[in-house]
Amino acid sequence: MSEWREYKLDEIYDFGSGLSKPRNEFGFGYGFLSFKEIFNNYFVPDTLKELVNSTEWEQKSCSIQRGDVFLTRTSETDEDLGMSCVALKDYPKATFNGFTKRLRPKGKIEVLPEFAGFFFRNQKFRAAVTGISSITTRASLNNDMLSSLTMQVPPIDIQIKIAETLKSIHDKIDLLHRQNQTLEKMAETLFRQWFVEEAKEDREDGTFGNWINGTLGGDWGKEEQDANWTKAVCCIRGTDISDLNNGIPAKTPVRFIKESKFQSIYPKEGDLIIEISGGTENQSTGRICYINEQIKRLFDYPLVFSNFCRLIRVKKSEYSFFLYGYIRYLYNQDEFFNLENGSSGIKNLDYKALLFENEYKMPDEESVLQFHSRVYHLYQKINQNKSQIRTLTALRDTLLPKLMSGEVRVEMSEKVRP
Repeated sequence: MSEWREYKLDEIYDFGSGLSKPRNEFGFGYGFLSFKEIFNNYFVPDTLKELVNSTEWEQKSCSIQRGDVFLTRTSETDEDLGMSCVALKDYPKATFNGFTKRLRPKGKIEVLPEFAGFFFRNQKFRAAVTGISSITTRASLNNDMLSSLTMQVPPIDIQIKIAETLKSIHDKIDLLHRQNQTLEKMAETLFRQWFVEEAKEDREDGTFGNWINGTLGGDWGKEEQDANWTKAVCCIRGTDISDLNNGIPAKTPVRFIKESKFQSIYPKEGDLIIEISGGTENQSTGRICYINEQIKRLFDYPLVFSNFCRLIRVKKSEYSFFLYGYIRYLYNQDEFFNLENGSSGIKNLDYKALLFENEYKMPDEESVLQFHSRVYHLYQKINQNKSQIRTLTALRDTLLPKLMSGEVRVEMSEKVRP
């Protein structure tokens, strides 16, 4: 570690703030790096999905260039504060979110952007951010706090090798995620073709109740063992569902529930779990995932679900992909929002209306079983990819702190830097 040098962040970077605009200025204009994209990505995506009506001055002031580090500066909890995302290229005319901080290299100390992408996601740096965060109603991070943080910088040849080692794993994880997105799209396309675009005119109206035995409420349990709360479980929240559909959620919390309660809410093959409460102004309820034995085996503890979700128990496991596809289809329709209610900014889903009262065009059982046969191999591949994602993520997350601390050294070889 004698080759490594420690610097204050303000010795390496200048700090800048992002762009804040009213809601009606979004959806058109120029590229915009959102809070969500920063939070969910080690590196800025190649193409920015969101747009904002930014001025030339705003584009200059809040620009995005290769080497820029973006940190979330505000969050509901200190654990989610300072999540990082690093730009690997310039983004002409693009700007970034006002709830984040930009760290722009001063150019005096050479830091490879790929190396920075992993350094700022390292557990040691994350712990340092958590240690200095201020909590009022939200966690926050300001320039003075950033100035007090440090960065351990090795020689550039070591940075290159560390970045190469970690990014090869990271890129494989990203490839598997993209494969799963493609497979999901294929399944969604088949659903729309069979049950929406080519729906038979003589199909009768019916409810989802014809395909399910009923629903079950979840249990959030307790954080620590206490009296009868002794059964350790992984508990799915609404916020975990998107991750579960795209990979394996890293933050699904371990909770403790009563053994008797566990027996009643342990998901079976083909069960669906849907979020019914906890949506906000910017996030609808209704996120849904399916459960099978492959998915359950990916968790360290038995899988259950919180009381903010509802389990849908299908009559036959072969119905699950049809119901999963249908509810996801409805989720993207305007009428879905009529099923939501609530106050104080929290949304609740009227799942009884969705499942047992509202009528939709329903196919015959033979069509549902044929659809299951067509998409089953797609979801099998998705689950295999999820398993590989979990293995590679664990490998990356194990290597990262060891490489960043110098505990594990990488072999050096002559190679042109990226």
